[in-house]
This record gives sequence, C-alpha cells and structure tokens, in this order.
Amino acid sequence: MPLLVPKRVKHRKMFKGKRGGIASRGNNLVFGNFGLKAEEAGFISSRQIESARRAMAHYTSRGGRIWIRIFPDKPVTKHPAESRMGSGKGDVAGYVAVVKPGSIIFEMGSVATATAQEAMRLASHKLPIITKFITKEI
Repeated sequence: MPLLVPKRVKHRKMFKGKRGGIASRGNNLVFGNFGLKAEEAGFISSRQIESARRAMAHYTSRGGRIWIRIFPDKPVTKHPAESRMGSGKGDVAGYVAVVKPGSIIFEMGSVATATAQEAMRLASHKLPIITKFITKEI
C-alpha cells in the first residue's frame, strides 16, 4: 500500500500553526472495539502511519480489521541540505497529520483483546507521541 498523501490540495504550502487544545472530534471509538488514543499533541508523518499500520497487520497475521482514523493532509516543507539561509520557503518534503490529545489514531476489531493490545503496543513504538490503548465499554 502506498503512503497516504492527499489527491489534491487547495494550497501547496501551509503555515506551521499552533497545536494547543484537546480533540473535540475523533475522540471516541466508532468502528472497532479497541483503539490507540493520543496522549499528547504532535505531527505524525505518513511514513510513521504506514509503519505502524504494517506492524499491526503483521502481528495479527492480517486477521481482524484495522481502521486508520487520521489522515496526513498538512504539507511540511524542508530546505535542501547545505543551502544558504533565506531564499523563501522550501519545497514540500512530505505530509503530516496534526494530532491533538484525545484523538483516536487507530481502531481495531474482530480480534482478541490480548492480540489487539500487543498489536497496538508495537504500533505505538513507531509513533513519535505518547499513546494509550483503549477499549469500548460494553
């Protein structure tokens, strides 16, 4: 599966922005019974999302369902190495998803609790933020 990138964007380059506050949307389980919840704010790149997804899919032997609840739609720019200061904003290096505390990153269903917990633990090691394993109250 290729990396997640937007098909088209309204503006090619974007301001960095502020990451304050807690998630008011996307903060509860909708699709699966288990989830990985963000405990802090941060940027998660499309490569990190794909790496975590692969770790979960590999551990579950492609059993169960995995839902990715975040999408990298924010372009991040970078200047080439050994270039002088100034001369405008750099080229788009990749895309990141802005994650706030409380937002659900991944959801999983149709697997045992122990399997889901271990798969989510492996996925959390691939992400640059602190996360928490959650389950749906029945």
